[in-house]
Amino acid sequence: MSPSFRALRLHKTDGAPDVRFEDLTDADLMDGDVDVRVDYSTVNYKDGLAVTGKAPVVRAWPLIPGIDFAGVVERSDHAGFAVGDLVVLNGWGVGETHHGGYAGKARVKGDWLVRLPDGLSAAQAMAIGTAGYTAMLCVLALERQGLTPASGDVVVTGAAGGVGSVAVALLSKLGYRVIASTGRKDAETGYLTGLGAAEVIDRAELSAPGRPLGKERWAGAVDAVGSHTLANVIAQTRYGGAVAACGLAQGMDLPASVAPFILRGITLVGIDSVMCPTPRRIEAWSRLARDLDLAKLEAMTHTAALSDVPALAARILEGQVRGRMVIDVNA
Repeated sequence: MSPSFRALRLHKTDGAPDVRFEDLTDADLMDGDVDVRVDYSTVNYKDGLAVTGKAPVVRAWPLIPGIDFAGVVERSDHAGFAVGDLVVLNGWGVGETHHGGYAGKARVKGDWLVRLPDGLSAAQAMAIGTAGYTAMLCVLALERQGLTPASGDVVVTGAAGGVGSVAVALLSKLGYRVIASTGRKDAETGYLTGLGAAEVIDRAELSAPGRPLGKERWAGAVDAVGSHTLANVIAQTRYGGAVAACGLAQGMDLPASVAPFILRGITLVGIDSVMCPTPRRIEAWSRLARDLDLAKLEAMTHTAALSDVPALAARILEGQVRGRMVIDVNA
């Protein structure tokens, strides 16, 4: 009989999921050609929705949530991976329809894995997590639209959150002047300027219904908020600028006008991290290893145990989690 491992598993109820900590074995895992000893996971906004049941993220029951994990390959029938490889996984429906990272072991398709670049540990990979990997996808998208530091300022919304924190650090290191928007300006200004923000603004400047076209304030944007915030970001983007949209913390709606697109030639780029093709994932992780200041990553990171996940899931939805949270699944 295979050795057991600890897992957080969600069971379906008529209300919020029943969260249980259970000892499982290999027989409880789903199909896959690679087994990974999971060392670390993390808590993203989507994980918060899954664990609390605030949105129908989980679509298979019972399920181990956790859309990210990093660890070491223990068994592989996949040509691209060998025993001992250090790997990272983000998305692909893991933590939604397939058992995820909140367990000591995972069995997944090798096609979903990325070999961790040299210079990054498993813990650092989860300090980055889907949030940081998404931030890098946003930066890559802005670059593909021709944005450079010489183009002008870049605004980052939800800047004290996971995506925002990494985006601020990345953009700053790449030479951009970053404007950070946060709902906790007084409390977070020191934190955000430490990550490299040149200016911190209150999210109230962007979160209310606004005009179809506003004063041109920035050349680019990374938006993790959606709704009125995204609409106002677009309305205040300079001629020829670009906005990368990757989140919906304020809402899924976009109460905007076509004016910025047809009068200023603005480009709105949607960022999907879940089904993103493997070559782009590899590019993003390679750039993270090269362009992310690991000292800044450490400054935005906190470590917690698997047993802390339910409380953290509720807190992240309330906007009370700053930066990145690494989960030591074996602690």
